[in-house]
Amino acid sequence: MRERAVVDLAEKLSQIDEHWSPKIVAQVGDVQVKLARIQGTFDWHSHATEDELFMVVEGRMKLEFRDREVWLEQGQLYVVPSGVEHRPVAADEAQIMLIEPAGTRNTGDRVTGRTVEAEWL
Repeated sequence: MRERAVVDLAEKLSQIDEHWSPKIVAQVGDVQVKLARIQGTFDWHSHATEDELFMVVEGRMKLEFRDREVWLEQGQLYVVPSGVEHRPVAADEAQIMLIEPAGTRNTGDRVTGRTVEAEWL
């Protein structure tokens, strides 16, 4: 178990250099809190059994679905239900928080060149 400590989101986000590579900053039971910098268009994917919470810390982003899109502004969040195909997009860099079950792969049901194993920051 990791030591409990105050997590400063801005400080942690300043340590992330690459886009689309979530870093774990906290764990609550079997759920992990991850931070990421995103820019551009990510891969279409879904998570068969995991819900995924997206929250914009800074900037703005769009979640594309096959039948619609959802825009998120700073301070807003949205939960993508398990099994729903989606694609995150950020025209300009956005800083986001993800909350999802431990072990959730960033590309869900697909393995692509952007698939990464989330590491602790």
